Amino acid sequence: MPDFMSLSEDRLAGLRERFDAREANRIAMNAVTDSGIDKVARNFDRARSLQRRFSTTVDNGKVTSQARSGRCWLFSSLNVARFVAKKNLGVKDFEFSQSYAMYYDKLERVNYFMQDVAALVAAGESEDSRLVQHLLHDVMGDGGQWTMALNVYTKYGAVPKDLFPETASSQNTGQMNVNLRHVLRRAVARLYEGADAAATIEETLAAAHRILTIHLGTPPTSFDWEWTDDEGGFHRVGEITPVEFWNRYVDAGLEDYVCLVDDPRAEHPKRRKIAIEHLGNVVGGAPTEYLNVPVDFMKDCARRIMEEQGIPVWFGADCHPMMDRTNGAWATDLFEYDRVYDADFDMDKEERVRFADSAMNHAMAFVGVDVADDGKTTRRWRVENSWGDKIADKGYFTMSDDWFSEFVYEVAVPKSYLPKEYQDALTQPAIPLPAWDPMGALAK
Repeated sequence: MPDFMSLSEDRLAGLRERFDAREANRIAMNAVTDSGIDKVARNFDRARSLQRRFSTTVDNGKVTSQARSGRCWLFSSLNVARFVAKKNLGVKDFEFSQSYAMYYDKLERVNYFMQDVAALVAAGESEDSRLVQHLLHDVMGDGGQWTMALNVYTKYGAVPKDLFPETASSQNTGQMNVNLRHVLRRAVARLYEGADAAATIEETLAAAHRILTIHLGTPPTSFDWEWTDDEGGFHRVGEITPVEFWNRYVDAGLEDYVCLVDDPRAEHPKRRKIAIEHLGNVVGGAPTEYLNVPVDFMKDCARRIMEEQGIPVWFGADCHPMMDRTNGAWATDLFEYDRVYDADFDMDKEERVRFADSAMNHAMAFVGVDVADDGKTTRRWRVENSWGDKIADKGYFTMSDDWFSEFVYEVAVPKSYLPKEYQDALTQPAIPLPAWDPMGALAK
């Protein structure tokens, strides 16, 4: 066993002496205690050089707001879909109901979780195993992935927001999620006590359905659809189901997209699929799998989609490092924390993933890119966020290209954009990663 040293008074005195010996420490303390670290560390020269001009821009109108919820993956995927729908409808303003999508995601996730855990119990998995404890701890959050979103839209379609609007609980999901967790954890306890699995699953599903409906309302199974386009033309379709609505107006083939990831760890080779065990939402839906590729290939696909097809691109990133939330900017050198603290923060992408310093935690959509004169080298990116229009450039952020390299982990692209060797890789079995692997982090 190592011989640990206590934090003695002599060691504390030494730390104080080292702090006082550097005059810049006291200047930093005075500034940070008054103004906060981000205002003091903000790199003024870098901030003013990060321009908001782009060689290609996709105009998606007014940004949306996920409020106090972790639904960014639904907002961002529906932001891609609404761009397509707006073109088909001939309107500039349109929004899908994110609450409708969340309702069915959570209901399906209850069924997925219960059947998954029931199978583990039947196989003899201990209740205090790392896997079961991880699943119990992580259950019924708001986060998700591109594939999970498309599972919901494929099965349940989508509806206009005014037909299933936001509620107090959709905008602030905390207490609803707490109560859903109680129901699910109680059910798992009963399974370990020997309760009948089928009966317990049905009882739990019914309870979850009641909770969701009480908090969010009863989602429509069909509706009368009519609208006025921006030229003043009136259109009446009549009764339509949510699935029919999705299929008619979101005709961009999003269901055939592939989720690319940049897993930087050396033991996970590029051009191979990876899959996260026990991660999903719809029983019988598409599995949560990714194709591991170089980050430059992800950039090239995102650029091409916007230039060639003119539609937004869904992506997932670690949004927190080097983020100026107020002004809407990301760059790897946007804050000089190392200079303020006189501390070394240098880690590469692989180290950050391996040692729990970074993982994908937020999903957004690219709606612009600036490309150098060679037509391929990307310089900066325009991002549609889902944090409302009171920050950044009316809710739109600017991302430097180097920040993309370091902190973007996923991009959803059409399968047709993949070269043959990547398409062949999709037919091969995925490398299974455990449920707690950082590449299984969910966007919130």
